Amino acid sequence: MKINLPDKLYYSIGEVAKAFDVNTSLIRYWEQEFPIIKPKKNKKGNRYFTPEDIKNLQMIYHLVKEKGYTLDGARVALTTNSKISETVTIIDRLEFVKAELLKLKDSLTEKDSE
Repeated sequence: MKINLPDKLYYSIGEVAKAFDVNTSLIRYWEQEFPIIKPKKNKKGNRYFTPEDIKNLQMIYHLVKEKGYTLDGARVALTTNSKISETVTIIDRLEFVKAELLKLKDSLTEKDSE
């Protein structure tokens, strides 16, 4: 899952939800269910997520949406498996490499057809 977010100190819940292609309510629900997600809140109660929160959300997204874990299973996996962060990072890198290879393949097939 490639997340397209600019480099910033804080992200609004809307930006985060759009990047993950989920509803804001799901982000708020995961915040309640997983203690590792701790967004900052201003006086109005607006949530602002740090890059660390985004990494944690990526791990949760990977476990729940891509691997099919239950919330309880994901919670246990996050506390017992320290390599999940590395796995998510490797998957992101591999997806990037795959996208670059597909671009290269497309450019080669365009040149062959000319």
